[in-house]
Amino acid sequence: MIKKGLALLLIIVTISWSFYALMPNTISTIDEADDSFSTHRALIHLKEISKEEHYLGSEAHTTVRNYIVSELNKLGLETQIQDSYSFNEKWGSVSKPKNILAKIKGSENGKALLLLTHYDSNPHSSFGASDAGSGVVTILEGIRAFLSENKTPKNDVIILISDSEELGLNGADIFVNKHEWAKNVGLVLNFEARGSGGPSYMLLETNEGNANLMKAFVEANPEFPVANSLAYSIYKMLPNDTDLTIFREDGDIDGFNFAFIDDHFDYHSALDTYERLDRNTLEHQGSYLMPLLHYFSESNLSNLKSTEDYIYFNVPLFKTVIYPFSWIFPMLIIAVIIFIGLIFYGLKKQTIQSKEVSKGFITFIITLILSGLLGFFGWKFLITIYPQYNEVLHGFTYNGHAYIAAFTCLTIAVFFYVYHKIYSSNNIASLMIAPLFFWLLICGIIAFKLQGASFFIIPVLFGLLSLYVLVTQKKPNIILLALLSVPVLVIISPLVKMFPVGLGLKILFVSAILVVLILGLLISVFGFFKHKKRLANLFLMLGIYFMFSAHFTSKFSETRPKPNSLLYVLNTNDNTAVWATYDDVLDSWTKKYLSDQPNQTSSSQYTFGSKYKSNFSYIKQAPLKAILQPKIEVTLDTIMGDLKHIEIVMTSQRYAERIEVFSDSTNIFKSFRINGVSVHKDKNRETVFNQRFNNRLFGYFITDNEPLHINFTVPKNQRTTLDFYEVTYDLLKNDLFSIPERQTDMIPKPFVINDAVILKRTITIK
Repeated sequence: MIKKGLALLLIIVTISWSFYALMPNTISTIDEADDSFSTHRALIHLKEISKEEHYLGSEAHTTVRNYIVSELNKLGLETQIQDSYSFNEKWGSVSKPKNILAKIKGSENGKALLLLTHYDSNPHSSFGASDAGSGVVTILEGIRAFLSENKTPKNDVIILISDSEELGLNGADIFVNKHEWAKNVGLVLNFEARGSGGPSYMLLETNEGNANLMKAFVEANPEFPVANSLAYSIYKMLPNDTDLTIFREDGDIDGFNFAFIDDHFDYHSALDTYERLDRNTLEHQGSYLMPLLHYFSESNLSNLKSTEDYIYFNVPLFKTVIYPFSWIFPMLIIAVIIFIGLIFYGLKKQTIQSKEVSKGFITFIITLILSGLLGFFGWKFLITIYPQYNEVLHGFTYNGHAYIAAFTCLTIAVFFYVYHKIYSSNNIASLMIAPLFFWLLICGIIAFKLQGASFFIIPVLFGLLSLYVLVTQKKPNIILLALLSVPVLVIISPLVKMFPVGLGLKILFVSAILVVLILGLLISVFGFFKHKKRLANLFLMLGIYFMFSAHFTSKFSETRPKPNSLLYVLNTNDNTAVWATYDDVLDSWTKKYLSDQPNQTSSSQYTFGSKYKSNFSYIKQAPLKAILQPKIEVTLDTIMGDLKHIEIVMTSQRYAERIEVFSDSTNIFKSFRINGVSVHKDKNRETVFNQRFNNRLFGYFITDNEPLHINFTVPKNQRTTLDFYEVTYDLLKNDLFSIPERQTDMIPKPFVINDAVILKRTITIK
């Protein structure tokens, strides 16, 4: 009994350690040595940077830029501002970013190290403390500490605080493609955020093999590395590009991303504030920057390219473990051979019985299916009884951590309840066969389809050691078996939380399956526990507790405010106006304008989509307002050969922040230029804007009230119709409306155009 208690304690401690060891648990003070990173000193900058929303084009945006330039100048660095128009076709964004640049001159003429983040916040309500004020202050404080050593690095160190990242990576675009310094960049360290807390994950960006990059990362030896090649394999599949993507795609420049993703509910929202940024997370960013800055400022950055890929993952004590992709199949084959050999040996010694193996397969499959269904349909059921969760567009609710805990506990309860039915004191080795088989099957699929996850074979190898102990020893040492379970706990347990935090609670079924896989390898330990039903009941009660905890925090409040939306859309062609919202559940603030019986809409007439494909849900007729209309001039309309050449200039009369341009998909554009930037024409295509979402051509984000100037060609007989939407984010400040401020338990809904006055103007060129 004592040994069982110690084994259970070891498992609990190991799981806790797997999370505790991911990031610093104390922060550096204001009194740190001058050559050391201080989180407290970085926070002084952050408080200034995140005072107001500072999206491109806002007054606060200029204030923040001036502050950063001033702080770099105080460090003795000469700064420059780079600005130019940029068009990102993937995002459909046009803007004129103003990048902040500085350089520490190195003693040699090798490739330069570039430190990267961005200073614009997401339009229009985010304060940008985490995304990416945290990156700005990490670099400011890191450079201050670095320069205090009074040493000249071998390599140039370039500081790029980019602009317009939130709109379409436009600042990175003009640097990589238009700035002379870009040609000499050998490596980029990019600091980002997709939440307001938690560990910072290292994600690679490279067009070729990562072997040399990973060897260098390990040699640089950051204290709290959190990185695995599975995370990057998944990241590459998602539409979540960063500035570093432009460096890789356009410049073939390698880099490391450092981004934290927990407390995802704060992402791009009015809750991305100075107060809510996790201080330990900021410390974690600093713990990456300093060793990597010292290492790569002195390294040869010309030899980082490689044709070989490495698997990598982090483990406490060992930090980052790496090995070549070429090991994947040999390790898998060796594991399969050992597995088959142990089965035959166990059958011969009668420590494995075929009947019990069959029971084990049936039981494990039932457990996998039940747990997966519980996670998948359980969340679908929850969003039907809590429809307010749909208002959180990115899918991670304020009580999301309670749901992760609840579904984890319920999965464990299912596992122990099912397994207690087939308990026997002498069938533990037999029951290990099924989970090991499925682990090997998964590793086989991974080897062909998702090679970045091939480190899953490591827990399997230790599981095979456990099977060896069970097969060869009549009275196995349960403490030894618990120790052999440490790899699966420290490597896989953090993924149970990482997936739903990063990808939304709809992925809870993946976490449930991972829990079953982990428990499958722990059969070697828990198989010796007689009272599995008691454990099932215990975890059932814990699951119910966390469900109740989530229920009692399911309603919106001042600390968990409801995201909502309201827009005024005026069609100047037919002189009609509507109130519009993206909300599924109306509240007291939106009902004042949309009433209790608004009109549902699926029409794209007034629709602006978001990255989550959310459209207007309701509209209601609104009173007409005398809003100053934009000036639109057709300055050229001429036919040359088979093409009609058209030039249009649109100037906002009310200092708009944004202009959205739409055109029906039947309209064909042979060429298109936006403020001097040509729209790229794909190979084997004679037209541009071939794939449109909701007929959208592009969005122009305005700085300094510069007009929109477009030149395009169309077939000479085409009747071309363009819809222009002029957007200002002043609905709550505009004297024509007198819209009250939201209640304290509400915030503007992020990821959509919100709090906006929109004027629609349609022009047709015959």
